[in-house]
Amino acid sequence: MEKEITDALKQRSALFVLFFVTGIALSSWVTRTPDIRSLLGASIGEMGTLMLGLSCGAMAGLLGANTLIRYSSTRWAASGGVILLPIGLVLIAISCLTTSWSIMVIGLFVFGFGMGSSEIPINLEGSRLETTLHRTFLPKLHGFFSSGVTVGALIGILLTHLDFPVYWHLGGVALLMLGPILRTFAVLPDHGLDNTATAKASGTLMALLKDKRLWGIAIICMAMALAEGSANDWLPLLMVTAHGFDPSTSAFIYTLFALGMAIGRFFGNPFVQRYGRPVIVCVSALSCAIGLALAIFTENTLCAILSVLFWGIGASLGFPVAISAASASGSNPSQRVSIVAVGGYCAFLVGPPLLGFIGQHYGLRASMVVVLAMVIIAAVLSPGTRARLSSH
Repeated sequence: MEKEITDALKQRSALFVLFFVTGIALSSWVTRTPDIRSLLGASIGEMGTLMLGLSCGAMAGLLGANTLIRYSSTRWAASGGVILLPIGLVLIAISCLTTSWSIMVIGLFVFGFGMGSSEIPINLEGSRLETTLHRTFLPKLHGFFSSGVTVGALIGILLTHLDFPVYWHLGGVALLMLGPILRTFAVLPDHGLDNTATAKASGTLMALLKDKRLWGIAIICMAMALAEGSANDWLPLLMVTAHGFDPSTSAFIYTLFALGMAIGRFFGNPFVQRYGRPVIVCVSALSCAIGLALAIFTENTLCAILSVLFWGIGASLGFPVAISAASASGSNPSQRVSIVAVGGYCAFLVGPPLLGFIGQHYGLRASMVVVLAMVIIAAVLSPGTRARLSSH
């Protein structure tokens, strides 16, 4: 039993590392989007089109994640997915150097596939380790992702301020990521999906899709993931185009958002334990709504800066708490987690590029109204996360 706990703690640390480097990779791309847009001479709508490359890759990775786990293991699906992130960054760097739109789309597709294919096995192993260790740590796991985002954003701010070439920045980050990723491989959990489990899962899928409570949790997860994803893709450009900040200042403001996410995820768990999931999801969604409303409807510079703290802290707990609620909402927890996680990551990765098309015609402020409406719906649906709280 003691060895099992020791191994579980090592595996938890490995998952922390993978999410941390994933966050660094994502924010390295995000903080340089204004510069990348300038290099390519792209409009907001064209940037949205380019980001569809990332979204298509992410969708392919998400939909293929269970198949990858079935024919290999969670270890290979997680580490194999994460190793694609530096490869994608290198391709994006090359596209910036050559101003090639086609290489950019390929790079974003590879990057998106890596994120999509790795997120499901990492979350599945996280929920399994919660059961093994008898404690909730998914918010903390996602906190390491937000910490990686914060670190990557700080680096991005500095290099943007110094007018450091985008291609050297992204290429350097890709190189530095390789060591930590390769070192985690031997420690990662190594579970698969056997054929019996697969057959049972396919037989219960329709029953799970009729579960109204699970649908409610999935919508909450999608709404809060969209709130996070829309900031990751559009916040720097929103601050430049709608509020008049320069690129380096907008990167700093994005860092405040990432910092708010990290604070919420690292320090929010005791509040979840004390007040329960429904209260925390409701408060988080309302905080997110306040931040979005300030960013959308105010012209004041200070309000624009403060908005990202409400937005970040509010969005921080929604996704991991929804995943935890899905796991505890009934039988077949892995299948439930997979359903909710796929919905959440689809919203996280596919939703923001679609907002770009709205932004092209009506402005980025108007596109964020969609996100605001979704988080309000999440607040209304928050009582549905009460399912079987005692199991955690």
